[in-house]
Amino acid sequence: MFFTLLKKELFIEFRSREVTLSMLVFGLSIILAFAFTTNVSKVIVANYVPGMFWIMVLFVTVLGVHRSFAYEKEFDAFSMLISAPIDRGLIFVAKWISGFIFLTLMEILVAIPFFKFLLIDFPPDPFLAIGTTLLINLAIMAVASLVSGIAMRARLSEVLLPVLLFPLLSPVIISATKISAGIMAGDPFKLWQIWLLIILSIIVIFALVGYTLFDFITEE
Repeated sequence: MFFTLLKKELFIEFRSREVTLSMLVFGLSIILAFAFTTNVSKVIVANYVPGMFWIMVLFVTVLGVHRSFAYEKEFDAFSMLISAPIDRGLIFVAKWISGFIFLTLMEILVAIPFFKFLLIDFPPDPFLAIGTTLLINLAIMAVASLVSGIAMRARLSEVLLPVLLFPLLSPVIISATKISAGIMAGDPFKLWQIWLLIILSIIVIFALVGYTLFDFITEE
């Protein structure tokens, strides 16, 4: 059943491309704003690049998860979905994994423009950077999918979503910035391992909370 729900999420998105295109365009707009308003040396920019990247991801995530739940909100399709004889926790997991896929795809598409426009070198260990980025994406979407499910039924969900999401994602963004800065600087693992442990803890906690409580969250 999980794969059926995930297939539904991917099929709807790849047919309409609303989430990925909106995330991509918004991400590129932020990159251009950073590039054309940064008039300092390459060394100074390199110190702020990790934070700039994850701030971009934060804003793009809000746009993506809102559009993800907007499909079911139209014509109250979400009520029909939760009335099906399935484990509602699987709905959360499907939203989580599909959001992770869309976010990762967006980052792949904007990675080269981000580094080229800001004139920054790629990380010295690309495989380590990719691996930690995937874990961070899992943490971001675990929090975002849960919060989006809570805010979806509110009349002002567009306003409520960022109000709830930004404070909860602050530890993730701070940890992500510290991890990326350590990797780009070539620091040893022990100097930034605590931030990776925070990311792993957030993945486990919000994945379990989302799967367990999504049944109650979806109730009227």
